[in-house]
Amino acid sequence: MTLAQDNGPDGGGDDLLAAEYVLGVLAADERQIASRRIDTETEFARLVEAWEVHFAPMAAAYAAVEPPASVKAAIDRRLFASPVSTAPGGGLWASLAFWRGLAAAAIAALAVYVALPYVNPPVQAPETRLVASLAADNSNVKYLAVYDAARHEVGLSLVSGDRGAGKDFELWMIEGKNAPVSMGVIPAGPTARMPVTPAVQQKLAQGAVLAVSLEPAGGSPTGQPTGPVVAAGDLKGI
Repeated sequence: MTLAQDNGPDGGGDDLLAAEYVLGVLAADERQIASRRIDTETEFARLVEAWEVHFAPMAAAYAAVEPPASVKAAIDRRLFASPVSTAPGGGLWASLAFWRGLAAAAIAALAVYVALPYVNPPVQAPETRLVASLAADNSNVKYLAVYDAARHEVGLSLVSGDRGAGKDFELWMIEGKNAPVSMGVIPAGPTARMPVTPAVQQKLAQGAVLAVSLEPAGGSPTGQPTGPVVAAGDLKGI
C-alpha cells in the first residue's frame, strides 16, 4: 500500500506515515513529501520524533564500528589530491569552484560515513530485519511489524484500531497462494512480541505477507481465518 496516497494529511494516517518515514521504507517521492512536512508542520514533526524514540531500541542490536582506514584515505584523496592554483585573481580563498568542490566532497564523505553501519553492519546484516505496514481498506486497524530473524520474533506496534469486546486479533503469514499460517493471537496492548517457529522463519525471510484477522476470543477455532482481514502488508528489508 502506498501510505502517502492512501493515508496522507486528510486520510488520518499521519501516525503510520511518520513511522514509515523513520523506518525508511517510503518510496523516494513519498519521503520527499514527508521531509517537507517535517519542516512545515509542527504536529507531523512531533509524530516523527515520537517514532524515532519508539524505534531507538532497535539500534542497540548494532555495535559501534570504526570506519575502515580506506574510507579516510579515499576522502583525503578526494579533498586534497589535486593541486590548487594560487594564480592572481583571488587564488584559493576566492575560488568559488574550489569551495563548491570541497562542499560536494564533504557531503559525499558524510554520506559514506553514515551509510557504513548499514553497508557492513558488524552484528547483523540488513536482511535480518524486515518491516511491514499492516493496513486495509475500510478498516481503521493499523499495525507496524518488524521481523527480527536473529531473535526469531515479530515485534508489533498498534498504530490505531480496537479489537472490541470478546474478540482477538490473530496474526497470519501468507506465502504466495498457500493457505494462511497462524502465528498466534496478538496480545492486547500497544506493543507485542511474538515468537516465530522455525517452519515460518525461512518463509518470512523469503518475503511473505503478514495479515491480521479479527477472531473470536482465543483465536480462530478452525486454524484458518474466520473473521475479516483487518490489516495486511508485505515484509520489506530495512
